[in-house]
Amino acid sequence: MKITELLGIELPVIQAPMAGAQLSAMAVAVSNAGGLGSLGCATLGIDAMHNELAAIAAQTSRPYNVNFFCHVPPSPDPQRETAWRNRLMRFYDKFGIDPSRIPAGPGRSPFTSEAADVLEEFRPAVVSFHFGLPPAPLLARVKAMGARVLASATTVDEALWLEARGVDAIIAQGIEAGGHRGIFLTDDLSTQVGTFALLPQIAHAVKVPVIAAGGIADAKGVAAAMSLGAAGVQIGTSYLLCPESIISAVHRAALKSTAARHTALTNIFTGRPARGIMNQVMRDLGPINDAAPEFPLATTAITPLRTLAEAQGTGDFSPLWSGQNASGCREIPAARLTRELAADLPHR
Repeated sequence: MKITELLGIELPVIQAPMAGAQLSAMAVAVSNAGGLGSLGCATLGIDAMHNELAAIAAQTSRPYNVNFFCHVPPSPDPQRETAWRNRLMRFYDKFGIDPSRIPAGPGRSPFTSEAADVLEEFRPAVVSFHFGLPPAPLLARVKAMGARVLASATTVDEALWLEARGVDAIIAQGIEAGGHRGIFLTDDLSTQVGTFALLPQIAHAVKVPVIAAGGIADAKGVAAAMSLGAAGVQIGTSYLLCPESIISAVHRAALKSTAARHTALTNIFTGRPARGIMNQVMRDLGPINDAAPEFPLATTAITPLRTLAEAQGTGDFSPLWSGQNASGCREIPAARLTRELAADLPHR
């Protein structure tokens, strides 16, 4: 079955759910243009999620995707947190921050029964997951709503694991992709490969449709992915300069600059590997630092540095999420970008 038929969309283009970078406006624009708009809920509380879903439902009758993380929240480790804040002390001193007065932040939330309650009210056509899948009872609730289930795989083993648990399609996330890696069966980053190496391997190994993600920035990239066996594509970075994006001014400036040519996987902003544009704190601490608290607890210590630095017009302490290919970033409406991404595909 074609991905367009499976998901009820016109174009095989999925806007990547980008928690913290977009809300309902982008999802509505993409869905109304014929693609699959997405809402990333990892940074939204229950009330905020309800409000955004209500906004989507009021503005489109087309299918849309609601995305959740599936991590298990760790227990706080006071010793590790103290050691991490000591690593950041020279930065705190520069900004006059007392680390003992930093409040705990919301971090990122996994899929819960409360979130499922909200979904049952809106019954989205598609629900997707990152970092594996939720516990079986929660997954069963999603399937009982009639939603198609998508999930990210970064290796063939992860794809087979997902297929065995009944997902309807698999998102093959290459190492080029911006934001958090969907890796969940291992912590070994040496297992992570590029999209055009991963895609045909997963497509060969599973029977469900495979969606390519990572490094795809324009219509030619979309066509190339489809020629290698992708049933559809998921694109995030190229949407970040659209007016519907809610990223900061410093993030926008970085994406438009030559700095966007240099990205790296880093765990210092959240505690899990995610790809962003290199900046001062990544250089000073190293993009991957074993001292960082577990995901998502690392967010708390660096948030006040980010806030004060951005107020001064710098992204030196900001997670400037971006894939390796930001060449498709343009300040055009998300609807126009969606249609242009599918321009080189045969008439569907």
